[in-house]
Amino acid sequence: MSLLPDDGEKSRAMKKNARTRYPGSFKAKVALAAVSEQQTVPEIARRFGVHANLVYKWKKELLGNAAAAFEPASSTRVQSTEREGELLQKIGELTVERDFLARGLERVR
Repeated sequence: MSLLPDDGEKSRAMKKNARTRYPGSFKAKVALAAVSEQQTVPEIARRFGVHANLVYKWKKELLGNAAAAFEPASSTRVQSTEREGELLQKIGELTVERDFLARGLERVR
């Protein structure tokens, strides 16, 4: 008789601890309902079947990121282009370093 759980018990325990991942559209719907303040947060949580803390969190995220919806797209493109340039430069540096070390390793062999 083994004290370790069998595979069936392991899978049940794993499923029990798995977190539910909600899609962005669902989070937005819940957050908009909370922002409209036609119902209390606990009522909204019950209606959508989520914990009230999630409703508060999603509402805060929506209000904090609402300004980004009205930002011109070019400003985000400039930031991503700059970041892309930095990353490409780093890739080049690492490639040169790797090649240098590979040549040194060939000489040692």
